[in-house]
Amino acid sequence: MIYLQLLWTFFKIGLFTIGGGHAMIPLIISEVSDRGWLDQQILIDFIGIAESTPGPFAINIATYTGVEVAGVLGAVCATFGVVLPSLIIIIIIAKFFSRYMNRPAVQEVFDSVSGAVSGLLLSVVITVGILVLFNMDGLFDTESFAFDPIALGLFAAMLVAGFVKIKGKRMPPILLIVISAGLGVLLYGFIPA
Repeated sequence: MIYLQLLWTFFKIGLFTIGGGHAMIPLIISEVSDRGWLDQQILIDFIGIAESTPGPFAINIATYTGVEVAGVLGAVCATFGVVLPSLIIIIIIAKFFSRYMNRPAVQEVFDSVSGAVSGLLLSVVITVGILVLFNMDGLFDTESFAFDPIALGLFAAMLVAGFVKIKGKRMPPILLIVISAGLGVLLYGFIPA
């Protein structure tokens, strides 16, 4: 039964979120934590890991959740569930889109969707920012509320480093990820609190 729940849950996530993996984060956090599969702090930690590992973000997080909840078969079900809606939609679009692409109503739908995606991404930034900077187990968890100056310092440093130009070029994102991961391991893993 858990396999069907994973398949259905991630199918819904894949179907109802437009804009890629990052737009899925609010729905993933809600669905997975409400079912008690993973707590929000573990999900936030994995968002950072999924962001820095190769492969599509949504697939990485679905696979991780599936493994944690129900082993390898759970990972297969969750991954297949999150991929299936996109596959179905792409097949439908490939068949009919060229016929209707230039119609005003279709263009209006795409314009509307881009605004919704921007709102979802802003929601992700706010949610993850609050959970990380204030070291909370959930958005409404006031008991473990503790400001994390190290997280704010790392965020600020990487934000500035992302805009700094050296010889007319900005630092590559992969280098920023490696530097922030190294600093995070150093500051959180080896230096005693």
